[in-house]
Amino acid sequence: MANLRAGLIGLGMMGRHHGRVLASLEGVDLVAVADPGGDKFNVAGGRPVHETIEQLIAEKLDYCMVAVPTQYHAEIAKALAEAGVHAMIEKPLAGSSAEATEIAKAFEAAGLVGAVGHIERYNPALQALRVRLEAGELGDIYQITTRRQGPFPARIADVGVVLDLATHDIDLTAWVTQSPFVSVSAQSAHKSGRQYEDLIAVTGKLADGTVTSHLVNWLSPMKERLTVVTGEKGAFIADTLTADLTFHANGTVVTAWDDVAHFRGVSEGDMVRYAISKPEPLRTEHEAFRDAVLGKEADIVTLQQGLTTVKVAEAVLQSASEDRTVKVAGESQ
Repeated sequence: MANLRAGLIGLGMMGRHHGRVLASLEGVDLVAVADPGGDKFNVAGGRPVHETIEQLIAEKLDYCMVAVPTQYHAEIAKALAEAGVHAMIEKPLAGSSAEATEIAKAFEAAGLVGAVGHIERYNPALQALRVRLEAGELGDIYQITTRRQGPFPARIADVGVVLDLATHDIDLTAWVTQSPFVSVSAQSAHKSGRQYEDLIAVTGKLADGTVTSHLVNWLSPMKERLTVVTGEKGAFIADTLTADLTFHANGTVVTAWDDVAHFRGVSEGDMVRYAISKPEPLRTEHEAFRDAVLGKEADIVTLQQGLTTVKVAEAVLQSASEDRTVKVAGESQ
């Protein structure tokens, strides 16, 4: 069987990494790239460099990776759908739920495979966490807390922390629990002089009753990427910077020191850091999308899931703006 013909549009900070993976992906030929600003990171590797999506489509692509700024997602995605080209679109799917809906409908109507590049799902620590939660190793889940903090990235021009960063946490939280958000309450801050928020604190509730908490900012001097899932049998901690998964079990040993036992509520048990395979998340993401295009079973972030994430992000921004709890569009208590 001939290799799939892939294209890449958007050769910026993220696009260059997509290009590196696509150029070495088994069963795929990266045939051309495109960016109106040219190939400043030398992603093409001798392949044709185009300026527009129309020129890229003319290369007879099977699928295309879209890594352009969010504001151009809808225009490019609809052009690909009209041309019958499968596509994976960098997160967030679009800057609004209205545009995200247009993209999802266009691909569905054309019978095409569409996916969203929520790369965090493919982090080895979260992949292992999802498997263990599905196996019931934590029992009932009570709470999910995420912290995604660090310095301001110069690559960001057209969105704030909610659409750029918090969408990772929105997606992974719903994914690991297999339960959607039904309501959110948020507070934001603007400290860097931009029109977009650079700090957000969110509390949420999932359809299964799980309580969530998310701290996201571009104002921290240290980089932190943590997901903590607390349940009846203990807590999992996934550090997606190191791809480590740790389990803190609720203790079964009685604490003899009365003051300490009273203070801690649940007692401390064993702590285990799992030895897990750590493939590059971006490669795992591309392998999954390649398999989906080939009609194989694959765990991709569907356009509908990407749309749902944008709706939750909009509810977060609305909550912060109006200082109230907001129900997520399309979800109910």
